Amino acid sequence: MQINNWLVYIILCSDSSLYTGITTDIERRFAEHKNKKGAKYFYGRAPEKIVFLEEGHNRSTASKREYEIKTYSKLKKITLINSVKTG
Repeated sequence: MQINNWLVYIILCSDSSLYTGITTDIERRFAEHKNKKGAKYFYGRAPEKIVFLEEGHNRSTASKREYEIKTYSKLKKITLINSVKTG
């Protein structure tokens, strides 16, 4: 049985870029990003806030969804973020 406790997230960064990742603990992961642990992406920019969170994934589906979102243009990511906020 697979456990569906993985999350896909998008963080708005200090340079207005959007970072996509996966985790099982969003509070811990966001703190790691704030403390520059893990993703090198945050060495030159700071994470501002979590703007998208998608639940119900297992490790495999989370990784696939992360990859899919990372292929999106910034406009498509913003559309995804807004669809969740208003939907």
